[in-house]
Amino acid sequence: MSAATAGILGALAGLGVVLTVAGLRLGAAPEPSPRLAQLAARARQEATMPRIAATLVTMAVVAAVTRWPSGTVLAGLAAWFLPRALGPDREHARALERIEAIATFTEMLRDTISGAAGLEQAILAAEPVAPAPVREQVVLLAARIRRGARLPDALRAFAAETADPTADLVVAALLLAAEQQARDLAQLLGSLADSARQQAVMRMRVAAGRARVRTAARIIIAVTMVLVLGLLAWSRAFLQPYGTPAGQLMLLVVGACFAAGFAWLHKISVMGDDPRLLTNLGTAAEAGVNGARP
Repeated sequence: MSAATAGILGALAGLGVVLTVAGLRLGAAPEPSPRLAQLAARARQEATMPRIAATLVTMAVVAAVTRWPSGTVLAGLAAWFLPRALGPDREHARALERIEAIATFTEMLRDTISGAAGLEQAILAAEPVAPAPVREQVVLLAARIRRGARLPDALRAFAAETADPTADLVVAALLLAAEQQARDLAQLLGSLADSARQQAVMRMRVAAGRARVRTAARIIIAVTMVLVLGLLAWSRAFLQPYGTPAGQLMLLVVGACFAAGFAWLHKISVMGDDPRLLTNLGTAAEAGVNGARP
């Protein structure tokens, strides 16, 4: 056994001991942060069978061609993450659709309330024609109202399930009307709907400005991947040193550097989420389901 292999195995054994001791000393599991919960939910949503199959096939091909453990791992990560970085910004498109849907739903409530209907009646009347991006949340909101849940609790549960800053603004106005009998609710809802549509226009303008950055990121990533594939196909002698244990370790370091650079390019080319106004609504959401006061 070479010294490099022994060093790698020793480091892994030491890491296993540290993790075991930390697990034994760990008490109650901490409450996951909303950001981590959102990332976990997104990962479950993106883990489709075609994507998993493509990743496994890529790893199998690279393992058969190179017989490099590090290269197999890096190829799997590339097959999982690069299509998202090279493809269109679907998250931005979904955010625009959700904002437009919330604006449309708000206008429905405004128009129904203007016809001398109460807030609960307006929500129930808007349920059958709610826009698709928020229809599931609106249906749940209407179901809680029919079961006799308090309107403020049902609205807080709606905000927690929608998890959108624009929806938080609408829910805040509806909570004010439900708990303090706010005046001119129809006019306020109309202003919120206009604000939501202006926000959608603003996001489109920002996305158009970042299109050049996304194009540059795609070119850089594509050229890098073509270079790697070219070296594997026509210059195996140049890559021969990476077949040693030390070379595999160095390959992991180089791959991590490239992965960090690609992640940074992707981050600056996409639009982040706006901060939410109504947070920590898990208790309120459970109360909305049970129809009890939180």
